[in-house]
Amino acid sequence: MANTKSAKKAARRAIKRTAVNKNRRGAMRTAVRKVEDAIATGDAVKAAEALKVAEPKLARTAQKGLVHKNTAARKVSRLTARIRKLAK
Repeated sequence: MANTKSAKKAARRAIKRTAVNKNRRGAMRTAVRKVEDAIATGDAVKAAEALKVAEPKLARTAQKGLVHKNTAARKVSRLTARIRKLAK
């Protein structure tokens, strides 16, 4: 357990930050899942719209350090490729 006043404050801030990060990570995963569900149904238009929502969320989570920037870029790239494949 934290002993000093500053350590107690740091522990409180860590709890708050963890909650914020969990919320952001969950929102990003939900957005990606919506894109994957739309791809699974075969609806290219719906999938493209879902990707327009998911892409900024992925970029934001990468910017905040929740996922690595290359991981976010890779996810966007792979989802985009799958949507293009559907459109053909």
